[in-house]
Amino acid sequence: MRTFGWSIIAICIASLGLHAQEPAAPRRQANAGKRSTPEPALSWHDVKGWGLEGRAFGEMERKNWFDRLPAAAEGKVTKAVWQLGQDTSGMLVRFKTDATVIWANYQLRRPNLALPNITAIAASGLDLYAKDPKGQWRWAGVTRPNSKHVRQEIIKGMSPGMREYMLYLPIKNGIEKLEIGLPPDAKFEPVAPRTEKPIVFYGTSITHGASASRPGMTHTAILGRRLDRPVINLGFSGNGRMDAAVGDLLVKIDAAVYVIDCLPNMNADAVRRKCIPLVKQLRAAKPDVPILLVEDRRNTNSWLLPERNKHHDANHLALRECMEKLKAEGITGLHYLPGDALLGDDGEAATDGSHPSDLGFVRQADQFEPLLKACLAPK
Repeated sequence: MRTFGWSIIAICIASLGLHAQEPAAPRRQANAGKRSTPEPALSWHDVKGWGLEGRAFGEMERKNWFDRLPAAAEGKVTKAVWQLGQDTSGMLVRFKTDATVIWANYQLRRPNLALPNITAIAASGLDLYAKDPKGQWRWAGVTRPNSKHVRQEIIKGMSPGMREYMLYLPIKNGIEKLEIGLPPDAKFEPVAPRTEKPIVFYGTSITHGASASRPGMTHTAILGRRLDRPVINLGFSGNGRMDAAVGDLLVKIDAAVYVIDCLPNMNADAVRRKCIPLVKQLRAAKPDVPILLVEDRRNTNSWLLPERNKHHDANHLALRECMEKLKAEGITGLHYLPGDALLGDDGEAATDGSHPSDLGFVRQADQFEPLLKACLAPK
């Protein structure tokens, strides 16, 4: 019995010893996201030296060089739109190099790196694509943000050879500086933003990019690659409402196509009140630019929610009525995308019923692509 008693005590002591070590595990977990890769010798290239694609409004003054909206928009658009315009969604930088390793050094505007429905990689990360020997854009690597100041390796050990790269900026954060790091002996060629007229998207959090897993997986980015065309992303989470003040900004862009995709932030009454004036505002300034009106996607669980389905039905009907009235008034160059198939019909393409997953964004791109090709076709 005495031996048994000592054995019990020994087991308890051992158990206590094990529990005493357990607090170390969270510390290891807290550091798990940080890159421990030693930094090699690097030459740093500031992207301000050659410019961002997807950055509209030319050389108009900005409060921050990376803002999506010009300084003149402050006080004219709503406060929410102005603040959301500080996110870098849709912007990218292009360059060529023969480097076998690529780093990034950037300063984010906000310490909140992620949101409940957007990963830190998507909200605050950089997303690198490379052009393969067949001329196709292929994913290459991402940063994994762990603080406002991110200085990380994106990819290493690449096969040698000169190739072109495209680096997407964060969806749901702003940037104050961005440098690309390459070995000092690597060749480097900046690729200036293309001068072709862009596809301009005005929309909601879905256009903004929620809930893609990374910046290159939004439908606007996918379509930019598929159509080989610059894209301007003016998605404003919760605040894409066909506002005339945003229309004043849209007409300052020399667009190839305007895509108006605001219904997820509107009800039927607002659609009837605001759609026709916005289209006429665009058409008065840009008589020949195609305008694509997009119906609301259906929430993927709306089959269970009668009131939600009624909301979608009413929104769709209101937009169709606006389309018919505009055509009856002789407004030309209008195109229309129904919403029921935007996320498919199996309920598997959203993170929260509303915002697309990567699958949802691919499906949306599939629906947009033929209509945008028709809009871009030579007349």
